[in-house]
Amino acid sequence: VQLQASGGGLVQAGGSLRLSCAASGRTFSSYAMGWFRQAPGKEREFVASINSLGGRRYYADSVKGRFTIYRDNAGSTVYLQMNSLKPDDTAVYYCALGLYADASTVESRYAYWGQGTQVTVSS
Repeated sequence: VQLQASGGGLVQAGGSLRLSCAASGRTFSSYAMGWFRQAPGKEREFVASINSLGGRRYYADSVKGRFTIYRDNAGSTVYLQMNSLKPDDTAVYYCALGLYADASTVESRYAYWGQGTQVTVSS
């Protein structure tokens, strides 16, 4: 299984970015997908997740109302639309493919991880 994350970059506070994660090597539509992030000096934390069919989503409180996770099963890609970005959103963002169809906020329920994409929000 390979997960290729892209779309990170440098943006001013209040701006938007859309992250993409393309998956290959497994039946994408059978598994949940998640996004996590790790800021410098901090542990990796949950951001958002979506179940296999896209009908259920979970968000960290810190991003609720600003970020949206969605997926294109035909294209084997999951997205994270990030709006109203804040400097605190600065981190390396990782996508992950779940062990199961149900979405989860827990890292141990994800089997495969992408390489990460850097998001930097300037004030």
